[in-house]
Amino acid sequence: LWKPEAVSVIQGADKLKTFEKTEISQRQYCSDCGGHVMTGHAPLGLVDVYAATIPSLRFEPGVHVNYSETVLPMRDGLPKLKDFPEELGGSGEVVPE
Repeated sequence: LWKPEAVSVIQGADKLKTFEKTEISQRQYCSDCGGHVMTGHAPLGLVDVYAATIPSLRFEPGVHVNYSETVLPMRDGLPKLKDFPEELGGSGEVVPE
């Protein structure tokens, strides 16, 4: 999760399309391939950038958010939150793996 001012699209910005799933979730995807790029959470002041879109980023996840909506269960031993941590406006509720 990043602050919006820390995120910029350096290639293909003209191909980004947005789908507003909820009031706090604006999903952005590539109009050519349909690939997920990032999700804006304006009320929270955060942008969720998919790590795979940043090849130079060394990324080790520490938690799964919005796991209650998962379509691909992960059995990796990391905490799974129903939505967001409490400090980010979520319930902080942990759901089973």
